[in-house]
Amino acid sequence: MEKSRILLLFLTQFFVMLGFGIIIPNLAYYAKDVGATPTEIAILMSIYSGMQLLFAPIWGRLSDRYGRKPAILLGLLGNAVALIGFGLAKDYAWLLVARGAAGIASAAVMPSVMAYVADVTTSEERGKGMGLMGAAMGLGFILGPAIGGVMGSHNMPFFVAGGLSLLTFFFALVLLPESLQKGLTDEALENQHEWVSPREIFRQTTLKSPLTPLFLVAFFSTFSFSGLEMTFPLFIESGWDYGEREMGWMFMVMGAIVVPLQGGLLGRLINRFRERRIVLTGLLLNALGMVLLLAAYSFASLTLYLTIAGIGNQLIRPTNTSWISKQTQIGQGTAIGIMDAFLSLGRILGPILGGWLYEKGAYPYVVLAGILVIATLCLYIPLRKIESEVASAS
Repeated sequence: MEKSRILLLFLTQFFVMLGFGIIIPNLAYYAKDVGATPTEIAILMSIYSGMQLLFAPIWGRLSDRYGRKPAILLGLLGNAVALIGFGLAKDYAWLLVARGAAGIASAAVMPSVMAYVADVTTSEERGKGMGLMGAAMGLGFILGPAIGGVMGSHNMPFFVAGGLSLLTFFFALVLLPESLQKGLTDEALENQHEWVSPREIFRQTTLKSPLTPLFLVAFFSTFSFSGLEMTFPLFIESGWDYGEREMGWMFMVMGAIVVPLQGGLLGRLINRFRERRIVLTGLLLNALGMVLLLAAYSFASLTLYLTIAGIGNQLIRPTNTSWISKQTQIGQGTAIGIMDAFLSLGRILGPILGGWLYEKGAYPYVVLAGILVIATLCLYIPLRKIESEVASAS
């Protein structure tokens, strides 16, 4: 594994997710300041994931054709412009445009970085490399809200996040070399990789792709955890009168456990137990943590149960990405882009269901955990089949 490149990618992922995390505590408040209704705020939050849903596979395909570095650079630059534009916006229409543009731009970075890792690692190193990228994302996502929560102005975090994205752009422009071999960007690519349009994403993967169970893992894990994220601030406020500061500390504690696990141990765990066992363990831990939240009785117990759910969720993405990158026949960027589309769909639908269940008093964490357990049982045999096919091929 080329350590210098992995370090550069780690920093790229970290700064992108740090910028994303910084704006989380302030997005709804800032939109409310410019006159947005609760429904309009929900649309504003969903359009980001909606644009990722549509554009992640396209960006992934373009990175297979033209290289990882151009996609990463365009995504970073576009994200910087969109975030700064959001901070300057004074009406809802411009907020909507800026948020949608940020979703399109960020969709270029994630699959391209993951595909870059797949390019520069061997099969044995893949799990460790993906784990490090997951650790970078987790670290940025956890530190970001803590930083954003202490800023006095609701629009200042968007300028800070935009500045971080712009800084990362120049950082990658100067120091990050291209990873894709030139021979795979022209005629050979035409013969080996197929085009994936937004309209065909789910039809193709549902009907044809042997990777469908892995894409569904991505969807259900994100669907459940994003439903938790949507309702957790309301849950701790109504039950314990906790606010942004307490929630920030909870996420900090979770990150202090999750990040070393992803960055230091996950690769070894994948090599020892293989991807299927790690994915199944992550799904069940995610469900267990959500159910236990209903039994929480203090700050410490809330933090513990949230951490259990967080560990389960954060085990899944890098492990699943590693597995997909080893199995794909349509190009690393394309396959990981499709996975990101399923992740985005989960981020769109999960908060909607979670919020609706919470409003109705229907125990959202029990329902979301139940969906996750049912999905795990349904995917058990398909995932085992994928693993057995890999063993037979080896």
